Amino acid sequence: MLLPKNIDRHRAQKNLLRAVATLEFAKGLGVLIVGIVAILLLHKDVWVIAESILAVLHISTDRRSAQLFLDWADDLTDARLWLAVKLSFVYAALRFAEGYGLWKGRTWAEWIAFLSGMLLVPFEIRELLRGITWLRSGVFLVNVAVVLYMAFLLREGRRLRRLSSQPD
Repeated sequence: MLLPKNIDRHRAQKNLLRAVATLEFAKGLGVLIVGIVAILLLHKDVWVIAESILAVLHISTDRRSAQLFLDWADDLTDARLWLAVKLSFVYAALRFAEGYGLWKGRTWAEWIAFLSGMLLVPFEIRELLRGITWLRSGVFLVNVAVVLYMAFLLREGRRLRRLSSQPD
């Protein structure tokens, strides 16, 4: 009777791993879109575009956040946009590789997911200290859940390898 329970557990782990893989692929796709937008902004007056976005969204340019957005747009140069393009493409490639590896159940991808998730935890905690919002809390909880799940998979894989290498 243990066999069906083990099969169901394996299937559940595989489905959860594929859900994480889909999340990583989606993050890569989002950053890839940011890189493409950065390419489209090259050789353009980004301040005028930013002002148009604020107008379409009916956000007054008198607001502090609008002024910060306009100042940021004014500081954008083609060199900074190219840097954003390069970084976003590298990051997207990493996320796509990680997503592929997780989908295929590769240990190296579990390590990438674990380490990259752990690197983000301090930044997410800092953001929570600035103010707790639903978005910040959700991002933090999802990231911690992924990190803990990857740690579980890595430990479980190590345990299984150790058991399989022991002589009968």
